[in-house]
Amino acid sequence: MRKVIIVILCIGAWWTVAAEEVSQAYLNYIWRYKDIARAQQTAYGIPASITMAQALLESSAGLSELAVNARNHFGIKCTSNWEGKCYKHDDDRAQEEFRVYDSVPQSYEDHSLFLRRARYQSLYDIPIKNYRGWAHELRRCGYATDPKYPEKLIRLIELYKLDLL
Repeated sequence: MRKVIIVILCIGAWWTVAAEEVSQAYLNYIWRYKDIARAQQTAYGIPASITMAQALLESSAGLSELAVNARNHFGIKCTSNWEGKCYKHDDDRAQEEFRVYDSVPQSYEDHSLFLRRARYQSLYDIPIKNYRGWAHELRRCGYATDPKYPEKLIRLIELYKLDLL
């Protein structure tokens, strides 16, 4: 009987820890934008799981300063060929300029176009279902400066089952 109680307590403790890792804000964000991520996959061949994981991570589920004030859900910076508005925000350096979008769907569309540049062409050699390969290749291509970026994307994909999108 004592072993049964210990097993039940261990399962309960595991369930509590697992449940705490899942954020309601992240679930709400996924529900709200999953169709846009799917549409980007169809239009551009970018896995919806990768798009959604990047958006969750880069925008803190749409709650970051950049997401709220610039509708930029992917942390894309202004470049010399960017013709739109820019928003100053501290990132790797103080007061870097980030792209401003009129809408969140426009941010998703620009993210897809951004990943179609020559710098990221090696991504498209990776099967669309191989989110792990995509996550590591994004980092290798220089999308993010964080060395743990691939692991963070993979963790989000697996925790929120984004590979099922």
